[in-house]
Amino acid sequence: QVQLVESGGGLVQTGGSLILSCAASGSIFSINAMGWYRQAPGKQRELVAASSRGGRTMYADSVKGRFTISRDNAKNTVSLQMNMLKPEDTAVYYCAAGINGELLPRRYWGQGTQVTVSS
Repeated sequence: QVQLVESGGGLVQTGGSLILSCAASGSIFSINAMGWYRQAPGKQRELVAASSRGGRTMYADSVKGRFTISRDNAKNTVSLQMNMLKPEDTAVYYCAAGINGELLPRRYWGQGTQVTVSS
């Protein structure tokens, strides 16, 4: 019903920056929250940042002050500006979305994009 396509992953040095983008299509009228999760090898998937349709945002403590989530409802896109990247940020990053009535974006998922931060 909703398709999410991510772009922007890649290899970056410690302290560098990267921007992830996600475009939603399909039954976009039903989307409420959108956001980003990540999963590193051997670790659980964790919520990195999320944004409601109304503009409320939340961030994992580990990325506060470094990452910024941006939402464009008209374009049905969400992006993640990542600054001051650290090796521990290395993970597969997933765009996700929820529908009306759901607080967290975890009903629909993108394919994932690899972010690697080298020392």
